[in-house]
Amino acid sequence: MVDYKKDASELLTLIGGRENISSVTHCATRMRFVLQNPDNADIEAIEDLPAVKGTFTQAGQFQVIIGNDVAIFYNEFSKT
Repeated sequence: MVDYKKDASELLTLIGGRENISSVTHCATRMRFVLQNPDNADIEAIEDLPAVKGTFTQAGQFQVIIGNDVAIFYNEFSKT
């Protein structure tokens, strides 16, 4: 099993910290964020994280593609 602690912690920082997150959930392959200020997210740096396969924004949600391990990643992210 892959250890996502480092990437989850870095994602929190790169997304603008807890204060920038209104809500976060996940689906089958993606983390879904509603951000207070989407401009605070460093998209290029987020996409450079090893666990991240891409990002996009849809219907007011900033989505980070993780893949099939998203539930494991989400659990690590929730601990940070």
